[in-house]
Amino acid sequence: MKNAILITIGDEILSGNTIDTNSNFIATELKSIGISVKQIFTISDEIEVIKSTLKDAFDLGDLVITTGGLGPTRDDKTKKAFLEFFDDELISDEKTLKHLSDYLISRNRQDLLELNKSQADVLSKAVVFQNDFGTAPCQMIEQNGKLVFSLPGVPYEVKPLIKDKILPYLKKKFELDSIFTRIVSVVNVPESILAERIADWENNLPSYISLSYLPIGNRVKLRITASGKDFSQLENDVETQIQSLLKIIGENVIATYEDKIEKILGEILTERKLTISTTESCTGGEISKLITSVSGSSKYFLGGIVTYATQKKIDILKVSDETVTKNTVVSEEVALEMARGGQKLFGTDICLSTTGVAGPSKGEDGKDVGNVFYSIRIHDIEKVSHLYLPYMERTDFMNFVAQRILQDLVAMLVQNN
Repeated sequence: MKNAILITIGDEILSGNTIDTNSNFIATELKSIGISVKQIFTISDEIEVIKSTLKDAFDLGDLVITTGGLGPTRDDKTKKAFLEFFDDELISDEKTLKHLSDYLISRNRQDLLELNKSQADVLSKAVVFQNDFGTAPCQMIEQNGKLVFSLPGVPYEVKPLIKDKILPYLKKKFELDSIFTRIVSVVNVPESILAERIADWENNLPSYISLSYLPIGNRVKLRITASGKDFSQLENDVETQIQSLLKIIGENVIATYEDKIEKILGEILTERKLTISTTESCTGGEISKLITSVSGSSKYFLGGIVTYATQKKIDILKVSDETVTKNTVVSEEVALEMARGGQKLFGTDICLSTTGVAGPSKGEDGKDVGNVFYSIRIHDIEKVSHLYLPYMERTDFMNFVAQRILQDLVAMLVQNN
């Protein structure tokens, strides 16, 4: 298997002002074609640091991919570092200049051509991959049988360059094996116990099939990956292994194809022609956001409401004032009444509710940060749960609870099939 090294260049990443989403995306895409990321560097916009890191990267991997640091201004130190590292010179590339001109004209920004002309200056040793969504091209240099790709840092420019241009090039260049992956989602079994239950099955997997454990919430995703020359045969072999696995843990499996819980839920709701709504408080719309991130969710998601203030729970969802007074707003009873009110308000088969304290301050009723009650109502069946997550920051808390309630809903739907 070929090894890759990723280098993220930019002071804005190191300062924490910008999140590096490129590395995660690139690593995932490379893995899909059988290239493993061995190390990821995040470095500053300094020529000597870039050169030093390039040297280390070439020693560690078969190919290097850098993102960031490219631009038309004088602070483009990445290109200068590449020039010195490869002992090269810049040349004006006519194809890149034409591409750049056409790109700016198509966006009615031809006035910026003069400012951006330097983007068409590339290393004489480089193979250029044109950037269809920006002004800085991708340059590839080969040295001693190893490759380095220099990409811009903007994610919406990086993604098409990787998927549409670099991956096809790498597959042809290295004559890579086919990779086939399936995800089996398992619930209500701790990872350690699950590993023990399927140990014999795992130990008997063929050498070309590997297994990874990926815990998330109360779910464990088993990633089964096969590599080889014949893609169709890999599909068949993995399916055979999954059928054997289901004989061992079938009662705990909620999906054998989809990875994301919101997509798993979407398939079930579509298949059963069920509708769903949400009534959220402490999750601030995160559940609705997850559900509607799936294409076609309008077929089953009828609406959601964030009743953040206690009085709005009473006014809109018809939560009893007496229930709030007696039990406080962060309680099992309020969560239940929110789900009932939302189900009636939207006229759905299913309604999900949350009430809790995301922090960093205590709730208005004095409840500690990290407390949350959530209710799942399917027709007239309802289940309420309590979590205490005081160690989580606000956004992590909201995302975890949203993931957890969808996982619990899927488990309920699967068990009541």
